Amino acid sequence: MSSNQVAGGHKAAINNDSVPEESKEHSKQVLSELESSGDLEKEETPKNEGNVIGGHKATLKNPNVGEEAKEHSRQVLEENGVQI
Repeated sequence: MSSNQVAGGHKAAINNDSVPEESKEHSKQVLSELESSGDLEKEETPKNEGNVIGGHKATLKNPNVGEEAKEHSRQVLEENGVQI
């Protein structure tokens, strides 16, 4: 398991309301140690472009999404040459 995956789990724990405060404090400590040690790898692997595009298309069709988010998705799709 990579350091980034470990960090992701600790970040999720910190933001989960059902996790006890003691566990959240432990996760904060682990994250701090990972960040200061330089063990966290930079995200060099690009996200799956097809999934990103699909998500933005779905945003445009979702009636529960605000107009500001839809405008952002339109911009991203336009920048990637996707016809709307």
